[in-house]
Amino acid sequence: MASTAAGPEAALVVASYGRRYLLRFEADGAERPAVSRGKRTEACVGDLVTAMRLGADQAVIERIEPRRNLLLRSDRHRSKALAANVDRAAVVIAGDPHYAEELLLRLMLAIDAAGIALLVIANKTDLVQAHRRIGPRLELLRSFGHPVVEVAARSAPAEAVAALRPWLAGSITLLLGESGMGKSSLVNALAPHAEQATRSISTALGTGRHTTTFSRLFDLDPAIAPDARIIDSPGFQTFGLAHLSASQRVHAMAEFGPLIGKCRFHSCTHRHEPGCAIRAAVEAGEIDALRYRLFTELHERD
Repeated sequence: MASTAAGPEAALVVASYGRRYLLRFEADGAERPAVSRGKRTEACVGDLVTAMRLGADQAVIERIEPRRNLLLRSDRHRSKALAANVDRAAVVIAGDPHYAEELLLRLMLAIDAAGIALLVIANKTDLVQAHRRIGPRLELLRSFGHPVVEVAARSAPAEAVAALRPWLAGSITLLLGESGMGKSSLVNALAPHAEQATRSISTALGTGRHTTTFSRLFDLDPAIAPDARIIDSPGFQTFGLAHLSASQRVHAMAEFGPLIGKCRFHSCTHRHEPGCAIRAAVEAGEIDALRYRLFTELHERD
């Protein structure tokens, strides 16, 4: 039954594509497409907004409510809001095709800077040899205190759901990953209605029946995980960090933490200065050389 409210109402952004959105109104759970008024701050999935219903099948966002967190990607020209108000960001990686170490590092830095908890999902464990090859990298991630859950979403979906249930229950989880990691299989295991819902959302947003390049929120069945929601985001091959300062990047490197402030120079960039405690740790084998090299290259690429 449609709400008869004529004024502004509270709503949740459950899908976004450019500046087109799908809202779920708090009063009655009704969903309808919406646009933002003027060129105000870009909304994203997970945003709580105040909106007006216009007629029977349209709405306009009047205001974005304060966010408790926001995950961004950015280049030198613009930034893109990916999701807001999430409890956890789950990055999906795999051994075949081999995940990109630099992209994973970029995601980890952005997630840490946003103050969001990280979960790494190592998918495709059924590809035994490929998964074995990334085993040492998974152990390195665990050594930083990052939880890693290993699953085979396509071949063993029930087991994948069981392994992830404790991490998903009672929370909103943003799923991230580069193309080819099997994130779609994972979404289908967690939200069996996802494909049908995606077609419905695509129609509502006017993006074309088969478009999957928009972010969307799914409520999980309580049998999958109680009081749980996931936000599925498009796969990507790049992830810009232009919005992060040099200090934010350094502090987001878990292995750098104990050494920050111990360099000879206060303004050390940890790339070429003499007396750098972090470089000394790399040379001594105490910090992973690959992650350090990728970290130093970020400055040149963003």
